[in-house]
Amino acid sequence: MSRLSELFAARRSLGEIALLPYLTAGYPDPASCIELFKAMLQAGADGFEIGVAFSDPMADGLTQQRTNQRALEHGATLHTALDAARAIRREAATAPIMFMSYYNPLLAFGEAEFCGAAVDAGADAVIVPDLPPEESEPLRAACSAAGLDYIFLLGPTSTPERIRMVGRLASGFIYCVSLVGVTGARRNLSSDLPDFLARVRAATSVPLVLGFGISRPEHVQAVREQVDGVIVASALADIIESAAPEDRIGAVAERVRELRAAASNEPVSA
Repeated sequence: MSRLSELFAARRSLGEIALLPYLTAGYPDPASCIELFKAMLQAGADGFEIGVAFSDPMADGLTQQRTNQRALEHGATLHTALDAARAIRREAATAPIMFMSYYNPLLAFGEAEFCGAAVDAGADAVIVPDLPPEESEPLRAACSAAGLDYIFLLGPTSTPERIRMVGRLASGFIYCVSLVGVTGARRNLSSDLPDFLARVRAATSVPLVLGFGISRPEHVQAVREQVDGVIVASALADIIESAAPEDRIGAVAERVRELRAAASNEPVSA
């Protein structure tokens, strides 16, 4: 079994779901980024989605646009993300690691070369939000040859045909986008979300992980019965951005502990 399969099976056996925080590699600076990953592990994160900094993150809202820009200002490249994966793997042998990158950095690096480097760094999967499934076959083949899962995204506007296609091709998990729009913390989840998740679940037995807008413990509790995991991104970046430098690690760790409790169906504090 892969690290992802083992994680989902282990959490499912306990009646829990996986917590997979996201952080752009190199944000807020390369050294602090590594310390934040370590703190989140200790606070209960099951694994991570590591963002590759990019100058035109079209799927991202203002918060993640700023994280990308700040990481780039600190000299972040795809190698920064590889370094982050290595640092996480040294701390946790079984925690799944996914790279999220727009396609251009991977194309410039070389698809096969990137997949080999990702595996060497300890990664398990690749997510590319701006590569349509119909155009993804070369990268999917490179991922498969290297032993990486290629993660597809589906959103509320995905057609039945697209859902069936992704359900047939997916491995690792399917990244379900909770809303129509870009990334960013939201106060409330869409009322249409249960129907969307039910449509995806009917098309596949692959685990479902929900992201985009998941920011509060209440959100995690609300979807526990419908998904196998959640990705939390902008809510953590907002904390990093607003906290004093000396407080940010503790503040992020506290939020991860709260999210972990919700993912484990423990009571949510008022």
